[in-house]
Amino acid sequence: MSIADPDGAVLLTSDEVAPLLSAAVSHAGGELVSWSLDHVDANPSQSTTATYSALIDWPYGRREELLGVSARASGPADTDTAAEIFGDGHREVAVWIYPQDPDLPGLTRAAYAESMAEVCNSHQIFSGPVAPSDLQLQMIGYRPRRRAVVKVDRPATGEVVYVKVLRAKLLDEVVGRHRLLAAGGVPVAPIAAVTEDHLLILRELPGVSLAKAIFDPVDPCSAESLIELLDQMPASVCGLTRRPPWSDAVDHYARVVAQAMPSLEPKLNWLVEVIRSGLAPIPVGNEPTHGDFHEGQVHVQGGRICGLLDTDTIGPGRRADDLACLVAHLSTIQRMNPVQEARVHQLIRTWVPVFDTRVDPTELRLRSAAVIISLATGPFRGQEPDWERETAAMIGSAEALVRQVR
Repeated sequence: MSIADPDGAVLLTSDEVAPLLSAAVSHAGGELVSWSLDHVDANPSQSTTATYSALIDWPYGRREELLGVSARASGPADTDTAAEIFGDGHREVAVWIYPQDPDLPGLTRAAYAESMAEVCNSHQIFSGPVAPSDLQLQMIGYRPRRRAVVKVDRPATGEVVYVKVLRAKLLDEVVGRHRLLAAGGVPVAPIAAVTEDHLLILRELPGVSLAKAIFDPVDPCSAESLIELLDQMPASVCGLTRRPPWSDAVDHYARVVAQAMPSLEPKLNWLVEVIRSGLAPIPVGNEPTHGDFHEGQVHVQGGRICGLLDTDTIGPGRRADDLACLVAHLSTIQRMNPVQEARVHQLIRTWVPVFDTRVDPTELRLRSAAVIISLATGPFRGQEPDWERETAAMIGSAEALVRQVR
């Protein structure tokens, strides 16, 4: 098994994993009733992490749980020891029950109202003390072993904060980048607290997410203002560690997609070749960049930009990297109704010509296509019901952009 399936992708995405899940649940004192694959993170030939929605009978009753499993070609990593290690004679894998994520120790407090009330009170997050019953928690996003974001709402007063659950080695770096932008006047969310178990608590930004506002009948903001927001980042951002643009990893993401959908491999190989050869002569650039700039990262109000989120990835790069990321995300929004689709397409047709005046149009499209290929790993990773069709549509969008300049 370990030779034919070095990264555990076959094991963790097939019924072969069932005995492993049963053994892990039994070890924890329960009995596995049923399970289904929930999420997959694949790093071909290196590692696979998957989560499973599971129904478990415990001594105190039946409840739904989220189980996590990581398999690595090189064997368990140091942080895997924070989980339970199970072996079958061929490989060892790490297994945990949410929220006991081995790389996100703060998640065990961020996931429950009881413990979050204690955190909020000890750091005076809200205008007064809170009890667990005063809070509503919503998991905004969870990427197993990477990060999580929890929305903490106090409905009685309308106060809201967002808790970013980070890996230990990233906390100081993320906080430092956030404070650098705040000192430079960039409209980032105020920091409410930083905890010893690697929670970064941010206050709510004004306005609404551009991800929602793009569907409004009026323009949420201008293309020029989006460029101005990026240009507002201080020059000191260029002194930070350089984060490779998405296009540098296009080969990796193409392999992930091809592993999930082998029928797309010829098209992906062609796209990778065109993207890499087209971008090869272009220097790395030294402009302050966001690194993951898309509609979910921007807040708007009254037709103006009023906030910027997720500054973890800022560093030196090319303005085309950020604008391409936005174009790619707008080009791959899923499950829109016809009115929403028409609205987004109108914004793309309005904004891209403006972006073309700031950056090289060919570079913009090639980088956008590369970002789309990275996004095309999402439907399979999230085990969405129609993931094959959605993946193929995304690769089709990447091909359309490349053919505009090919």
